[in-house]
Amino acid sequence: MNSRRFIPFTYKMMVPYLLLVLLTDVTIGYISYTMLVSSRTEMAETNIRTAMEQTRNNLKYQLDEIHRMSDSFFGSTTFQRALQKQGDLFANYLTMIDEIMPLMQAPLKLYGNSIRLVVYATNTQINYITGDDMGKEIKDSDYYVLPFAEIETQPWYRQLLQSGLDRVWLQVETDQSLDNISYIRKLVSYNDYTTPIGYLRITTRLDDLLGDFNTFPVEHGVALRLLRSATDEVFYEIGEDVPDSPEQAGYLVLQEEVPGTEFTIEGLVPHAYLSKDAERLRGSIFAVCAVSFLVMTAIGLLVARLSGRKMRRIVTFLRSFQEDNFQKRLRFGGSDEFVQIAEAYNTMAANIQELISSVYVQGIQRKQAELEALQAQINPHFLYNTLSTISSLANLGEADKVTGMVSGLAKFYRLSLNNGQVFIPFAKEMEQVEAYLDIQRIKYADSFSVYMNIDPRLNEFKVMKLIVQPFVENIFKHAWYGDHIAISLSAAIRDGAIEVKVIDTGVGMKRGLAERLLAGPSQTASYGIKNVDERIKLRYGDSYGIRIGSVYGGGTTVVIRLPAADDPVDEAEHEQAAAWYPARLR
Repeated sequence: MNSRRFIPFTYKMMVPYLLLVLLTDVTIGYISYTMLVSSRTEMAETNIRTAMEQTRNNLKYQLDEIHRMSDSFFGSTTFQRALQKQGDLFANYLTMIDEIMPLMQAPLKLYGNSIRLVVYATNTQINYITGDDMGKEIKDSDYYVLPFAEIETQPWYRQLLQSGLDRVWLQVETDQSLDNISYIRKLVSYNDYTTPIGYLRITTRLDDLLGDFNTFPVEHGVALRLLRSATDEVFYEIGEDVPDSPEQAGYLVLQEEVPGTEFTIEGLVPHAYLSKDAERLRGSIFAVCAVSFLVMTAIGLLVARLSGRKMRRIVTFLRSFQEDNFQKRLRFGGSDEFVQIAEAYNTMAANIQELISSVYVQGIQRKQAELEALQAQINPHFLYNTLSTISSLANLGEADKVTGMVSGLAKFYRLSLNNGQVFIPFAKEMEQVEAYLDIQRIKYADSFSVYMNIDPRLNEFKVMKLIVQPFVENIFKHAWYGDHIAISLSAAIRDGAIEVKVIDTGVGMKRGLAERLLAGPSQTASYGIKNVDERIKLRYGDSYGIRIGSVYGGGTTVVIRLPAADDPVDEAEHEQAAAWYPARLR
């Protein structure tokens, strides 16, 4: 039995199955991760854009309110006339109390946030109003009337004159340090609408303009900036410091232009914020894919185990088939490929059973015919030799010897025929040899000596007849030279087999002749030797037969090897076995 271990085919198929499952899980996991991260990024971007839109709308509303406030001053003839009023101090004071201050206080009460309303008047006779320190943070709304001379020498004013711009938003004086921004508008005389009578400055905090920043996750690195669209000048910025090239630094840059203004709101979103949930998503997707892989592995093992049972049954039946057991039949339920395999196996086993039965019977019959033919050949050969000797004695007038030889020949053939049985007791075989030697003693008198050493335990062992006599006969025919020859016959059990030795002191054989006698075609000298060897091998197999050892000029030893069975089958038993084995196959 082959002890080699095999891996079941169903488990081998698990390897590509698991690779396919793993590839599927990895692909699905990667696609899911990519889609979720993309969705999360889009959601974060949408949230930032929504917050920016709200900021833009709030900024637009605040700017519009300040613009309307400036329009109310610019279009108020009462306000313009009061700013240009010339007269004594008391009259100017009354003008300030009755006309200018009420007009400046009214919009401050209506505007929702704290602002500073400043008028720089070119009229030097007007009374001035100085409010809170403009170098400090705006806490409450306040208004101012200041002389135009305070800004006339300021760099921002000179730059404004050179640019020819009006109604612009600038960060002047301390605005930048206080995160304020001022709206500057020139006031002109209502007489010609060209002569400047002063400048209006409305200062507000940028925080108030842009609104509440709670919707902006500045704690996660998101930054918000207010830019001038034309020059990208930054007025205001909240959040972490942003590098000069934010896009190259991995920031998502979002911009919202404020309609009807020169401002643009810019949001800078770091990639880390967009992918802040990526690690958690990756872990969740990996866990789901791992669970999916384990579940699919368990299902695959279950299917492989169920299919493996059928495969193991097939292998078991094939091994019994290998051990010449053809009675078993394979059965499977259902209508799959295993049923087809079972049907093919059963048909093959039946055909091989029938074939072996036919071949075995034919082999037994052929073997029996060959044995009978060889047996038929040995008897006429011996008879021919004996009759030739009797004829020679008769020609010499040896009547007594002829009578003795005829009697011995009759005894020999009576023992040889043995009622037609091929197997005879070993004692009977040796009795045949004695009968033959008696015939030869009549012919050669005392010219040869015979020594026998037969194990008495072998007397009842059945052996094939005429397996010793042909070798004794060949001694007289081919080995004898000189005046005398000695013959030794012995039989014993050695190594589980019967070993018969026939030894003579004859002429012996030249090197290679013994092998040629057993291997070559049957000739006169080797006929009996090869005949006996073939009969033994046909009956008992190649492990038994004849071995010859000879030295030229020193004699020959013939060893006959037979199985030592206590009760070998006879012809009738052999025929029964031939009939029994095919029946067993069926």
